[in-house]
Amino acid sequence: MLIEERPVSMGVVSAKDHSPIISNLKNDNNNTLTFEQLKLCAETVRSIKESGYLSPTPIQALTIPEVLQGKDIMASAQTGTGKTAAFILPIIELLRAEDKPKRYQVHSLVLTPTRELAAQVEASAKAYTKYLALRSDAVFGGVSIRPQVKRLQGGVDILVATPGRLLDLINQKMIRFDNLKVLVLDEADRMLDMGFIRDIKKVIEYLPKNRQNMMFSATFSTPIKKLALGLLNDPVEIKASVQNQAAPTIEHLVHPCDMARKVDLLCHLIKTNKWKQVLVFARTKHGADKVVKILCHQHMRASAIHGNKSQGARTRALEGFKNGDIKILVATDIAARGIDIHQVPFVINLDLPNVADDYVHRIGRTGRAGEAGHAISLVAAEEALLLKAIEKFIGNPLPKVDVVGFEQKILKAEPLKQGGQRQRRPSQSARPGQKAKTNPASSQQRRSDWRKSSNRSTQGERRTRQR
Repeated sequence: MLIEERPVSMGVVSAKDHSPIISNLKNDNNNTLTFEQLKLCAETVRSIKESGYLSPTPIQALTIPEVLQGKDIMASAQTGTGKTAAFILPIIELLRAEDKPKRYQVHSLVLTPTRELAAQVEASAKAYTKYLALRSDAVFGGVSIRPQVKRLQGGVDILVATPGRLLDLINQKMIRFDNLKVLVLDEADRMLDMGFIRDIKKVIEYLPKNRQNMMFSATFSTPIKKLALGLLNDPVEIKASVQNQAAPTIEHLVHPCDMARKVDLLCHLIKTNKWKQVLVFARTKHGADKVVKILCHQHMRASAIHGNKSQGARTRALEGFKNGDIKILVATDIAARGIDIHQVPFVINLDLPNVADDYVHRIGRTGRAGEAGHAISLVAAEEALLLKAIEKFIGNPLPKVDVVGFEQKILKAEPLKQGGQRQRRPSQSARPGQKAKTNPASSQQRRSDWRKSSNRSTQGERRTRQR
């Protein structure tokens, strides 16, 4: 979805390493770009303007011209920067001159990590192609595959898919890639975090080698770069936004409290402040369900969204949250990818995220389009290291305010790792003042010794009986 931002000028291209890097170095309001200047067709521009957007965002202004020139793209873009339109709009322009896809044929493929993000991307594609004869569709798990197969029979110009369901269709030979023009990996970092690397490689094996590729990721870690090296052909690297930065309209606040009292404090804050719409982030699926149960018991309309929920349940929860039937939506990080909500006034971190940059992604649901937003984190002593990592990541300390009646009593505790797990206590041998204990024999050695002992005993009994 496009998000209106201040107009930007085109960046500069510089040669560095093996690929050019494009970044918006300045914001020049005297050199405003328009969608017409990006060489998009009149029908597409019309649909964009009807959606209320007048000028491209930085990621769109920098990416679209490079894609239209046929180049592979490796773009760094956070959620909320308009990255979906950055690849959908040029794909539309490239495909509108192509022949209609044949039976089960796909002309462009967009891979996403979650069902919600797939549905969101496909909705954007539909909105921008409403005046063109291009077909878009989305396929993902959690729902019956039969309707999806039926829709694919007529061919699809833009297909958005999750890796698992796409492999199901491939194995059933219900999809064809012999005329595929473009491949997009959206939120590649999340797909690797969710363990989709093998599925992605399997999908790529079925695709034609002669195609254009795009990869969008919030971060470019070593595994991401390794994947890009095998996927992209002399890519243009695009950096269109300042990383690690939250919207300036967001008010950050930390409420220190004990781990055991977090849910009680959450209920107290919602009731006392009479909040009408709250997005709560929990670390685990089980934790999300537990919080919803407690909230509902206290007569608050709440629902959870996570990977164990069916697609129907997740869709109903999102719709209920948008229209106000559900007051509190409790989500995990993975399931929250692709939640398309224009503006949420309050985002609460019941548990701090395991990875620091997820904090910026979480609170990106609030403070949008210049509106005020509130990001509140309930932090226990066990999460001290996670909080420090977040503050280092965003470059600013977060203000801390105690809530009367919920003051933190446990000031020191065994810390959680940045992976979200408690650190292991040192072994007996590592404790000072004690002698190191020898490691016990392995289970395999013990079984071998037991067999030898048993054999010796059996042989001794046989000799005794013979005597």
